[in-house]
Amino acid sequence: MLVVEDDPTVAEVVEAYLTRAGHQATWLADGTQAAAYLKGPEAAELDLVILDLLLPGVHGLELCAQVRSTLPDLPVIMLTALSEEEDRIAGLERGADDYVTKPFSPRELILRVESVLRRAKQSVPAGPEILTIGPLTVDVAARRATLDDAAGEPRELALTVREMDVLIHLMRHPGEAFTREQLMERVWGWTFGDQSTVTVHVRRIRQKIEVDPADPQLLQTVWGVGYRMQRDA
Repeated sequence: MLVVEDDPTVAEVVEAYLTRAGHQATWLADGTQAAAYLKGPEAAELDLVILDLLLPGVHGLELCAQVRSTLPDLPVIMLTALSEEEDRIAGLERGADDYVTKPFSPRELILRVESVLRRAKQSVPAGPEILTIGPLTVDVAARRATLDDAAGEPRELALTVREMDVLIHLMRHPGEAFTREQLMERVWGWTFGDQSTVTVHVRRIRQKIEVDPADPQLLQTVWGVGYRMQRDA
């Protein structure tokens, strides 16, 4: 794991709890160093990145965007200050899988880490599970999503771990509406939290699967309830 945090006290606590939980962590205190590290061969061996938002050198949002463009399957948890709601949302929009607000309980961070890792490394089903709705197809075992273009040719989609989790859950229940609270509990495993997390992930998924994200035909809004995936015609 890579921990990018400029506060040595916070970094030391995070490292200690990760080690206690059985994880190995590398600590970098500078955004520029982290950007270089994430371009190197060591990055391919990472299981997860814990990334502070405000860093010297390269901003945490830029680093998150770099991870998403070069290592789309690598989970990212962002550390943000409690008062920076807009920055938390911006982090999710850049592709962060989760966030933890400062000051935080180290135990809460470890629970979030374990939750994200379980999602990223979930076991392959006994048999193939292929979900198809209109032009959208998801191979659950391979965690691969494709969208047919106008000519009917499939184009692979770059989805984060959480985006894929949300999409799979909704595609497994076509036509069924889920509230944001239900999605948080069933996908994130949270019984509490900021529901804007769900909203941001849905918006990002729509940007990738809809012809017109402002007029979604696949991932629909059920006003007063939440979201549902359309039934295949």
